[in-house]
This record gives sequence, structure tokens and C-alpha cells, in this order.
Amino acid sequence: MKKHRIQQKFLDELKQIPIVRIACERSGISHNSVYRWRAEDPRFASLMDEALAEGEDFVNDLTESKLLTLIKEKQFAAIRFWLTHRHPIYKKRIEAVTTETNNDAEEERIIKELGLTEEDFTDEKRDITVRRIADYLSSR
Repeated sequence: MKKHRIQQKFLDELKQIPIVRIACERSGISHNSVYRWRAEDPRFASLMDEALAEGEDFVNDLTESKLLTLIKEKQFAAIRFWLTHRHPIYKKRIEAVTTETNNDAEEERIIKELGLTEEDFTDEKRDITVRRIADYLSSR
């Protein structure tokens, strides 16, 4: 019966803060015990998954509430975060910028790997450089 009470305290803590190590500390048990119980007892594993999900929902609600408070306080970073993650028009724009940034990073990596300099992109050397890059890309 004592084990059941300890497990329940752990699960209750996990619902408040969905971080296993913190829930262990707050309930006074080792994380090794928790993972042993999880491996040995499918019912406990299921209850733990439910507690984690409930805790994550709780933290998500809390976080969203704080974000909305910041938006009401006209905090630009919060406004931008909300729009780029929740508003379809701004979300598409940020995805386009991210794709462009990723492409730029890939281009820079290839240029560095091939040891290319500005001189390699002059009119006189451009054709040779394009062939080098094409050969490089086809060999990958």
C-alpha cells in the first residue's frame, strides 16, 4: 500500500510539472525506482504517460496565458512569436525565410568545403566554378 501512495504522489507531481526528475525530487523517490516501476508495471506506465500528457497540457495552457499577457502589454517579441506560429499568412512568410536561410547556409557550406573565393565567381572563372559545384553536388 505504501508503494501505491508513493506512486500516486509522484503521478500528482508529474501532472503539475511534467519533468520526471523534478517529480521524483518532490515525491522523495529516485528516478531509478520510477523507471523500474514503469518497466515492470504496464498500468503504472500508462498512468505515467497520462500524467505527463496532463502536465504538458497544463504547462502549455500556462505558457499560452503568459504569452497572451505579453501580447496585451504590446511586447513585440510575443506578438511576432504568436503571428509566426499561429497566423497562416505570417507562418508562410517565416517558412519561406527559413527555407531561404537554410539554402544560404548550404551554399556557404559548399563554398567553404570547395575552398571557393570571390575570385572564383568572377566572369572569367564562373563557368569553371559552376562545373566544380555541379560535380561536387552530383558526387554526393
